[in-house]
Amino acid sequence: MIELREDFVDMKKALMIASVLLIAVVSTACINNIAVQELNNKANEFMQKGDYESAMNRLQASLDLDSTMYQTHYNLGVAAINAKKYDIAVKALEDGIKIKPDYMDFYYSLGVAQISLADEIMEDKDDDSDDNEEIKEDNKKESEEKEISAEDKAKAIELKTAAIENLQKYIESNPNSDDKESIEEMIKQSEEFIAGDTKEEVKE
Repeated sequence: MIELREDFVDMKKALMIASVLLIAVVSTACINNIAVQELNNKANEFMQKGDYESAMNRLQASLDLDSTMYQTHYNLGVAAINAKKYDIAVKALEDGIKIKPDYMDFYYSLGVAQISLADEIMEDKDDDSDDNEEIKEDNKKESEEKEISAEDKAKAIELKTAAIENLQKYIESNPNSDDKESIEEMIKQSEEFIAGDTKEEVKE
C-alpha cells in the first residue's frame, strides 16, 4: 500500500511542480509587493532544483508578508509534500482552500498529504540519522515492540477519511483525469485501512 502511494506521488511530482510555476507566473502580475514577488520567484527556483526545504522557507516568508495569495499556500503545500513535511503540507493546503475553495488541485494535493501523514503516524518510523549501525538496530527492535496508540490510530483514520473525501471531490471535478485509476486505488486502500481497523476493534 505504501509503495503504491510513494510511486504515485513521484509520478505526479513533475506535474505538480509545473503547476506551481504556472501559477506563480500568473499571480506575480497582480503582486505589488516586490518582496513577496521576489520570495515567490526564488521559491520556484529552489523547487526546480529539488531544494524543497529552501523553497518552503521562502514561501513561508512570503505568506508572512501577504497571507491572502492562495497560490502561495498551494505552492507551500506542494513543496512540503515533496520535502515529506506532511503536517505542514496539510495546514498550508487547508489554509489555501479557505481562500479559494474552487481551486480543485488543492483537494488532490491535500488528499495525498493526509494519506502520507496517516501512513507516517502508523509506521512509527525510526530516526535514520544515527550513523551507528548498532544504535539503528536497537531503535528498530524497540520500534517493532511498540504498539501504535489508540490516539494515533484514531488520528490516522481521521486523516484517511478526510483524504477520501478530498480525492473524491477532485475526481468529481476531473472525471476524465489521466490519473483517475491511481487516485481511485488510493481511495480504495484508504477505505480498506479504515475497514480493517474497525474489524480489529470489533474483535477486541
